[in-house]
Amino acid sequence: MSVRSEPFVGAARPVRRAATLGVWLDRQSVFSWLIMAPPLLFLAALVGYPFCYGILLSLQDRPVAHAGTFVGLKNFATNLHDPLFWRVGLNTFVYTLVATLLKMVGGLGLAVAMNQHFRMKNLVRALLLLPFIVPTVLSTVAWMWMLDPAFSVVNRLLIGLGVPRPGPSWLGNPILAIVSIIVINTWRGLPFYGITLLAGLQTVPPELYEAATIDGASGWQRFRYVTLPLLQPIILIVTLFSVIFTFADFQLVYVLTHGGPQNATQLFATYAFDIAMGAGQLGLGASIALAMFPALALLIIALTIYMRRG
Repeated sequence: MSVRSEPFVGAARPVRRAATLGVWLDRQSVFSWLIMAPPLLFLAALVGYPFCYGILLSLQDRPVAHAGTFVGLKNFATNLHDPLFWRVGLNTFVYTLVATLLKMVGGLGLAVAMNQHFRMKNLVRALLLLPFIVPTVLSTVAWMWMLDPAFSVVNRLLIGLGVPRPGPSWLGNPILAIVSIIVINTWRGLPFYGITLLAGLQTVPPELYEAATIDGASGWQRFRYVTLPLLQPIILIVTLFSVIFTFADFQLVYVLTHGGPQNATQLFATYAFDIAMGAGQLGLGASIALAMFPALALLIIALTIYMRRG
């Protein structure tokens, strides 16, 4: 007598579920969202919450150690009628624009120079990163001593070249102070530009340069019509990062000049900190900090449109 064996239905269900799960994981969109979930949650916790809380503070009259009172857009209206606020905005735009242009031109030249073949090339490339690696506060304190009127190395060199004693007051003169922080920011940001553009230069096929040389192109023409077009996407990305970091710069300016002299180097970040923590007006300080957001967004959009048209 033969015995028929019936299949065990319950054992097939886990197999089907595993197969279904595998199909879902194989889908590119589902896998992408699973990969993006941790950083998105991280940004929501450490960026989204402070941003939303800052918006809430900006709508309140909130002195330190006191409960906030809802005032709507009064803090923003106060800023618009404050002449110092507009001067801070002008300082921030000048600081960002000039420093970014200097870093772009200098970083591109540095990348082209580092892309050449010479002895100890790897050591020079490693030393190139030092300004970017050294902590901002530490390097800024060193610059403070270098620009000090009494102990300035720069002034001693100028005096040796014939400049009358005691030399210029780099951080005491309004014009020289803004020039000084722009130069220091450029010095610190050049490695970021140089190394990133150097990586882009090394992806350019040598055959393109050889073809351009055979066609009779000069060195400038090869750079203009071969190097720049291929580097344009990288230049755009690096410039956007540089604009964001420079526009919201705080440590360098606050340590070096504290916004002085006569608010000549006061930027949005330092001014918001002084109002919020120094004057104790958290709501007003938050509204000044939020003023950076639309200005920075417009600056990035304009830069993106200009670069893409080019």
